Amino acid sequence: MGREAAAVEFARLLLCERPRVQPNAGRLAHLPEAFPLRSACGQCRSCVTLSAGTNPDFRLVRRDLARFHDDPNVRNRVMQELSIDVIRQFLIAPARLGAVGGRGKVFLVHQAETMSASAQNALLKTLEEPPAGVTIILLCPTETALLPTTRSRCRCIRFRPLPVDLAAESLTKQGLEPMEAKFWAGLTGGSVGASQRLAGSGLYEHKARIVEDLAALTPARVPTLAESLRKVTQRQADRLKRRDEGLVDSLAGRQAGQDVLAVLASAYRDALTLACGAERELVHADQRPAVARIARRFGPIRLAEILTQLARYEQLLWRNVNAKVLWDNVAVTCASAAPLAV
Repeated sequence: MGREAAAVEFARLLLCERPRVQPNAGRLAHLPEAFPLRSACGQCRSCVTLSAGTNPDFRLVRRDLARFHDDPNVRNRVMQELSIDVIRQFLIAPARLGAVGGRGKVFLVHQAETMSASAQNALLKTLEEPPAGVTIILLCPTETALLPTTRSRCRCIRFRPLPVDLAAESLTKQGLEPMEAKFWAGLTGGSVGASQRLAGSGLYEHKARIVEDLAALTPARVPTLAESLRKVTQRQADRLKRRDEGLVDSLAGRQAGQDVLAVLASAYRDALTLACGAERELVHADQRPAVARIARRFGPIRLAEILTQLARYEQLLWRNVNAKVLWDNVAVTCASAAPLAV
């Protein structure tokens, strides 16, 4: 969608020491020709350090910051949500401190929809009366995921999905193979940022086997699928930890599991597309016969039930649920559309 990329560029502009100004000159049709457009220079100390992730006036606030919290009880807690402890230590408290570069501070809250009610309530006063020069950006898939009191103190800027072909083209220019670029662009609905993260996960090499296993799935093969999904998830988690040495096992496992569930859901969503005769390009277009077998076996209603249940498993993944029990249930649901819960 470009939410995070736009937010980072906005932060870069706010903190830039030598912002550039040029006339609109037809770039944006709804603005006058002479309207001054501002952009970051990309070369000053602030721009360079922001790109390197070391700008002290730009803070990315995520729920996994809990692992760096001063309180060991917070560090050892399962990170189901963006907690009040993280918001207080990594946003509210530093917002009161002066800016190092003198041009203000920007706090970018990633997955703001995961903020607990208590965290949102604690943030209200800072949102309503931020310290001078402080800008707070909340990234959220939909404004209704936030409390009304939080929304009322924010200015909402809506983003729409990029065309999948455009997102795939962008990924290809960054060196990704065309087939893989098209797959990730389709899976993420045109989100270049999410596609970039997933493209580096190594999951693409497993996706073909996963779809074929789903197409050939029978009750007798449920244990085999469950074990296969656990192994793929563990390999993905190990890869994530190698990329980020500070990533704890529990968080790496949950992120990897979320990615594997996304691949499963995309296969069943493709099957639902075929079952309904919808005009939508398949994410797994290179495995259309396998997707068609899934569609014929279940039909639209049961496919919708599977997708609903997979979304439920994703929620459970971020809670203290035994991984073996979860993947066993996932495999049974994929085979039978049974509405199980763990």
